[in-house]
Amino acid sequence: MRYSVLPGSCMLSSRVRLVPTTVRLVHSMICNSSSSFMDLKALLSSLNDFASLSFAESWDNVGLLVEPSPPHPVNTLFLTNDLTEEVMQEALRKKADLILSYHPPIFQPMKCITWKTWKERLVIRALENRVAIYSPHTAYDAAPQGVNSWLAKGLGVCTSRPIHPSKAPNYPTEGTHRVEFNVNHTQDLDEVISTVKGISDVSVTSFSARTDDEEQTRISLNCSQQALIQVVAFLSQNRQLYQKTEILSLEKPLLLHTGMGRLCTLDEPVSLATMIERIKRHLKLSHVRLALGVGRTLESQVKAVALCAGSGSSVLRGAEADLYLTGEMSHHDVLDAASQGINVILCEHTNTERGFLSDLRDMLGAHLENKINIILSETDRDPLHVV
Repeated sequence: MRYSVLPGSCMLSSRVRLVPTTVRLVHSMICNSSSSFMDLKALLSSLNDFASLSFAESWDNVGLLVEPSPPHPVNTLFLTNDLTEEVMQEALRKKADLILSYHPPIFQPMKCITWKTWKERLVIRALENRVAIYSPHTAYDAAPQGVNSWLAKGLGVCTSRPIHPSKAPNYPTEGTHRVEFNVNHTQDLDEVISTVKGISDVSVTSFSARTDDEEQTRISLNCSQQALIQVVAFLSQNRQLYQKTEILSLEKPLLLHTGMGRLCTLDEPVSLATMIERIKRHLKLSHVRLALGVGRTLESQVKAVALCAGSGSSVLRGAEADLYLTGEMSHHDVLDAASQGINVILCEHTNTERGFLSDLRDMLGAHLENKINIILSETDRDPLHVV
């Protein structure tokens, strides 16, 4: 067991004494009971209500990455774009209870937790100091009020939509497939309905239908992928039913304002030179990198902008626009875009993301009803500099 010295302000007597760390933590909670806080689990639920983690890309590692033993009250939420060792030191100095790191500091699986690498040391220091770590990453990229929508604010008055819309987290009805077939009067309707209703994960509806001047009953059922196999197996036993069976794959509906990237159409077109200045002003940058599209100049008009915060190659590829705006793209993707007459502006990866955190602080403050302190990192910065 580790021992710590209690500061005099929280001691019941003036003498310094050694107490176990667990006692120090409980005592500290009692001494600060007047401070507002949220339980970690309740806070995570509220964060998911703000922007669902279901919007994140399948390859991403989002959500709660490091969790101290419960209960874990959170008084101070610390926001950063990247969690480096320098930023961790700042978070500890500012008494953070939960670090929201936009980029996940843990991405590849860890086989051990030692002092050998900087990411392992982050985990160790977080657990030793009872600090939780949470990362939303691409969930915030996709969210209607997220990073890409913030980036679009710098373009001027425009309308925007996701380049790749997200799908709703749930199907509009039960099941992933719909199976429909007709039953005529010569077949045992009750037996058919009873059999399919007896299959797990199947919901059945029926209604009258007329086919070839014959009154029939139309059976429509929704089922899961696993139940579909059993339904087809049953129907295949009756050739008359099976030959007229329709099987539909149900799709989750698209979300019109949620998804990766943004395609923005300006109300009024502007010159490329004007757009460059707008972007630099919004991102507080003195320089950006520009690739002119073939046949384009700084006076060429920009009406449509396709953008993606961070690394935009895969998201922007194929988008029809006058300008691509992102943090970084591969050399060959830049060449491909330029060959199509599309201008490309690169601002470095995190420069297209970090400014969002100020807006996030205000939005989360309102969403959480100012129940906790929310602070921004002052040491977090892009690792690349123009020299």
